[in-house]
Amino acid sequence: MKFLIAGLGNIGAEYAETRHNIGFDVLNVFTEKHKVSFRTERLADVCEMKYKGKILILIKPGTYMNLSGKAVKYWLYKEKITIENSLTIVDELAFPLDTLKIKKGGSDGGHNGLKSIQECLGTTEYPRLRFGIGNDFDKSRQVDYVLGRWANSEIETVNKKVMACCEIIESFVSIGLDRTMNQYNHKKF
Repeated sequence: MKFLIAGLGNIGAEYAETRHNIGFDVLNVFTEKHKVSFRTERLADVCEMKYKGKILILIKPGTYMNLSGKAVKYWLYKEKITIENSLTIVDELAFPLDTLKIKKGGSDGGHNGLKSIQECLGTTEYPRLRFGIGNDFDKSRQVDYVLGRWANSEIETVNKKVMACCEIIESFVSIGLDRTMNQYNHKKF
């Protein structure tokens, strides 16, 4: 059984370790934990690994956030993976920093990466892991906030949540979406 795990972000050093790149950061930690590495392929940095008898295809789209759907669609079809066996990791302004939420589907919530995936796949029903980044910014400063780096006071919580995301990926491929949601959706960090 195969799974596609997509961590969303933007390529380039100027975006590294920003709130908007948390999907990339989660997959970087996940691959370090499992002692595997990415290689650059079509539309994404890709890592193939095995976990508990399952094959995981991890991707960090190289298309920039707003075109993430092109990479997700390509790798789903190339690897013959069902949408239900995919998990997209993304930053979420609507949730406070202490929150992670796994969802089966739903709206893009104004997130351009999710909007691109929805347009490319033709559905809003695909699993996603939303990493709360909070919304502590002036109304006109949203872009600066999202593309900004974590405050020193946030780092400890972010690191705990990144490790929890690694556990969620393992849980998702081992015991499924519903049980993983029940286990993690009500935790605060």
